[in-house]
Amino acid sequence: MRLLTSPLRRMLLGLLNLCEGEGGNPDKCCVLNPHRLLRRQNFSAKVTATELVSYWQGVFEANGIPEAQESSKYIVSYVLGAKTFHSLDAGSLSTPLTLEQRQQIQQLSMKRLQRMPVQYVLGEWDFRELTLKMRPPVFIPRPETESRVIAVDKEEAAVNLTRENAQRLQLQDRIRILCYNVSSGSWEQLLLWGPVDTVVSNPPYVFHGDMAHLAEEILSYEDLGALDGGNDGMRVIKKILALAPRILKDNGSVFLEVDPRHPEMVENWLQSRPDLSLSVSATHKDFFGKPRFLHIQNHKAR
Repeated sequence: MRLLTSPLRRMLLGLLNLCEGEGGNPDKCCVLNPHRLLRRQNFSAKVTATELVSYWQGVFEANGIPEAQESSKYIVSYVLGAKTFHSLDAGSLSTPLTLEQRQQIQQLSMKRLQRMPVQYVLGEWDFRELTLKMRPPVFIPRPETESRVIAVDKEEAAVNLTRENAQRLQLQDRIRILCYNVSSGSWEQLLLWGPVDTVVSNPPYVFHGDMAHLAEEILSYEDLGALDGGNDGMRVIKKILALAPRILKDNGSVFLEVDPRHPEMVENWLQSRPDLSLSVSATHKDFFGKPRFLHIQNHKAR
């Protein structure tokens, strides 16, 4: 059990006391009065960024504000001069905020309590490699026009390196990285944001009999388990295709890199598995003109 520091404890107790109706009983009331909140917050409290995120998340949740945690993190990060909460260093997270910083966070949070989108609250938003100024009623770049990614690999080394790259590129809020084995993992783990639009995979697809003929640089340094696809090169491909209908949206797609011998083999295998409701939609060639990439479509209604 974690003990709350005194400033945060006072803030949370104040949060409960601000409930309107039912004598402030948090079990019977979850609507807070923003004007009373503005008057009652203790600005003399020495609180950290992490504590303020927790505090405002509680306020947002009590008022039914969507994406409460994300909203509080974006606001606190913005005031501290960072793009995301994950990009703040340990010192920034543990150092008490100044009075000016706390006041600015409160002012921005009050706007969010009025259901103003975070993008308008901050006055800017990142889209692709651009930071765009945001003012109502100008259109907001939303997740539907961006992309959120779930990246999986069964090897810890690959997962850890992907996390390093995501942090270096400040993509932590748009990517979830999981250590996951497609052959044995629970498919529910992959539904962090619900059914997905697309599955993209470069699976092990080398025919086992071809492994010995790979270049010495590959055999000596690369993970052979990430290359060897079994006797027909389709051991993992079949696992992915069997999993796909469980996690894809209607008309979702699977994109696979395969051996040039695989397109016909995959098509035949899918025809033998009508229960999957998948079919090869297109085959694309590589720079050498070999059929190496498959677009497979989901036709199963969830």
